[in-house]
Order: sequence, then C-alpha cells, then structure tokens
Amino acid sequence: MPKTAFAQQTSINYWHHFTSQTEFAGLEAVMKLFNEAHPDIAVSQENIPNPEFMAKMTAAVVANSLPDTTMVSTERVADLTAMGALVDLTDRINAWPQKDDFPADRWKGITRDGNIYGIPAFTFVDWMYYRKDWFEEAGISPPTTFEEFTDAAIQLTDPAKGRYGFGMRGGAGGFGYVINVMEAFGAPLIHEDGSIYLEREPAIAALKWYTGLHTEHHVVPPSAPNDSFRQIMEAFQTGQTAMLWHHTGSLLDQQKFLEAGVEFGTVPIPAGPARRVARLSYAYNGLAKDEHADAGFDWVSYWGTADAAVAFLEQTGYFPASPKVAQDERIVGNPIYAAAVETLGFGILSPSFPGLAGWSESTVLPAFQSVLIGQTTVEDAVDEMIRGLEEAIAP
Repeated sequence: MPKTAFAQQTSINYWHHFTSQTEFAGLEAVMKLFNEAHPDIAVSQENIPNPEFMAKMTAAVVANSLPDTTMVSTERVADLTAMGALVDLTDRINAWPQKDDFPADRWKGITRDGNIYGIPAFTFVDWMYYRKDWFEEAGISPPTTFEEFTDAAIQLTDPAKGRYGFGMRGGAGGFGYVINVMEAFGAPLIHEDGSIYLEREPAIAALKWYTGLHTEHHVVPPSAPNDSFRQIMEAFQTGQTAMLWHHTGSLLDQQKFLEAGVEFGTVPIPAGPARRVARLSYAYNGLAKDEHADAGFDWVSYWGTADAAVAFLEQTGYFPASPKVAQDERIVGNPIYAAAVETLGFGILSPSFPGLAGWSESTVLPAFQSVLIGQTTVEDAVDEMIRGLEEAIAP
C-alpha cells in the first residue's frame, strides 16, 4: 500500500494492554519496522493494564481525550462501539490490498452491524501446558476431558513437596476461564437464537466442578483466589504446578525456564461434559478518533502485513492472524505448535455483546472468588451472575 504523503511528521499514539517482556519486545520490533517504512509518522505507545483498560477508555470518551489508535480485544468491541470509541473503517479496509489475506471469520469479531472497526493483528489460541516430565514419572497421559483432568490433578498434587496439579487463575483476568467452563458444561452466554442468558443448573454444575478443584480437591495452590497472570506463570515455571491453561502467547516465556518437549508439552484444552471450549481470540487494532485517520490507518494496517506479523511472532510466539502468514515454516515446522493447529479446527470466538466486559469483571470474578474463599455458595454465586447479566444487558 503506497505511503500517504505528509507535509511534516505526524504524531499518533497507541493504547495497548501488553503485559510481558516478550510482548513489549514484539511491540518494539513492529514499531521499529513501521518507523523504517513510514518515517513521516511517529508512533508513541502507552500501556494500559488490562483490568483498567475499559475504565480509562470510558473516561477518555467523557473527557474527549481518546487515543488516535488502540488495541481492541473481541469481547470489548460491542462496548467500545456503543460508547463511540472506535472509528468505522469499513471503506478503508475494503480498499486495503491485504484484506483478502484474511478469511471472513477473522473480521467477525471486529464487525458490528455490518461495519468493520479494526484490522486483525495477531491470534491467541487457547491450549494447555503440562509438565511432561511429571506426567511421564507418574505414568499418566495428558487429560482430554475434565474428568481426566481432575484425576490427573489429584495424582500430581503433593503439598509436602509444594506441588499442585493445576495453576488456577482466580485473580485478575480469571473470569474468562469461569465463562469457558460454564459453556463447556452447557451454559453458554449467547444462544443459537441470539438471546443472552445464563442457564442456572449447568452453570451451577460448572462452578461446582471448577471451584471444587480448590475447595474440595485442594489441587491448586492456596494462593489461587488471588493469582493472576504473573503468579500462575511463575508457579508453572518454578515447578509448583503440573498443568496450566493459557494460550500460545506465553510459549516463549515458558521456554525461558523449561525445555519444550522434555520438561513441558502442550495439548488442547480438555473437553467438558457438553463441549470442548477453547477460544480463538483475535486481537485487533483500530482507530479511536479520526483526527489523524490516514496516519492511524497506516499504523493499524501495518500489523496485518507479513513483515509485522513475522517480527511479532519471533518475539512473542503469537500466531499471525493471516492464514497466509501462518504457513511460515517457523510455525508448521515446530511440533510444540501442533496443539494450537488442532485447536484451530474446533476453537470458537469469545462471546461479545454490550455489557459483557463490565459484567465479567465486576460480577463474575468477585462471585467466583467469593466461592473460593468460602464466603458464598456456588448456588448464590450463580444467582448473582444471572442477576448481574440481566442488568448488564437491560436496555
């Protein structure tokens, strides 16, 4: 795509919620390449912690101080478009030469009412890490179902050695796993007819199983109710936990501490009683305001190019959003990615509707934590989630 001519250097800013050192290294690599390709555009970046992102974006809308460009996760698209925090890029994207490199499903998560609000930047593919050496020592295979998962977690837990079967994320960000487990038990949020509700009985069964890993079986670290990203990663890397649910983006972090294929392996997320739920989460970049729309679009569209995707992959391990780029030998030639490739065949997008982000963070997570620490029952927690969801989607 030809560069847009500018009379002088244009400065734009970019909000994101990258967390790890590898993510920052990937961002720096993309920014360096972009600067070489677009010396007339200066991009400054600002990290907004994930739990604070929506609050800061909402405040920016009120104060009329939105960033030029922003990272956009699928589950936040509905809320961001509802508050007017994303610019409609449909015409620009339809004219973009690289659009056809992305299948239709890549655009689904960033499209609302037929309008496209961003460009796919990279893909998170859910999978499970497991201590291959521990499993081999115990003579057991990686689990393929929740039932097998529970059995394996019990067998591999030994508090006397400081070992636990599973690294549960009960702190910040843990709501996503609760939602996934409920859907795996037959309680999705969005139903086939488009209605949004949480079915009580399967949701109770799901929460009872998931919280029971802590309250009944004691196969997770005692710190689980407060453990967020960094804690669950460090526990796995330092030999405290045998299994961990996350996504492909943390692979390079794991490889700094453990040897892939020897000390740890990867497998698809186990299946629940109703279905196997693993998310394919496409991260997008979009414009939050159109003051510097040409420069902003040059920046967000650059992430969809092969140069940017491969550079980001090399630093982070994150999958390219473009299938064309995903055929790179560095992916298909690496056996550790086999689980991700398999997951691409059954993985599903995260739910998205106005109110989801707020409900997840302010209702689902606290209710889940309350069960973990014994302050409420599973039934009351689910009832609280149901009430909160009804309020979140109320017109």
